[in-house]
Amino acid sequence: MSILFSMTKVEYEALLKRIQGKLTETKKGADKRFELPPVDIMWEGQKTFFRNFLDFSKTLRRDPEKILQYLSKEFAVPAERMGEKAIFIGKRDPEDFTRLFQIYLKDYVECPTCKSPDTKIEKEKRISFLICEACGAKSPLKGKYA
Repeated sequence: MSILFSMTKVEYEALLKRIQGKLTETKKGADKRFELPPVDIMWEGQKTFFRNFLDFSKTLRRDPEKILQYLSKEFAVPAERMGEKAIFIGKRDPEDFTRLFQIYLKDYVECPTCKSPDTKIEKEKRISFLICEACGAKSPLKGKYA
């Protein structure tokens, strides 16, 4: 007779809770490993200065020009880069940048298979692929901001 058949329902539920607790701990640890820096914004007149813009491209391991193009398109305003800063026309809230970076992270950085942020982009012919360095998955990317 196997061990599962000789367990009582209470023992089985306790074992399931113990396993679920271990999985939750592992997931929490994985989430904390990758965090985006806080958005540092300054307003001057009708311009928004994104003072730590370059920190985001380093954290995401993506080309700053592509990220700037993405943000500019999503805000529907012109943007330019000056050193480590990016300048946007109009006033933008830090929450707007945070929301867009979460979308960018999901679409252009996270592996769709294992959700790891350890990815790189390779272009083959005219198609860009997201290649996961953790699990090896290769996924085509939609859009041109990779």
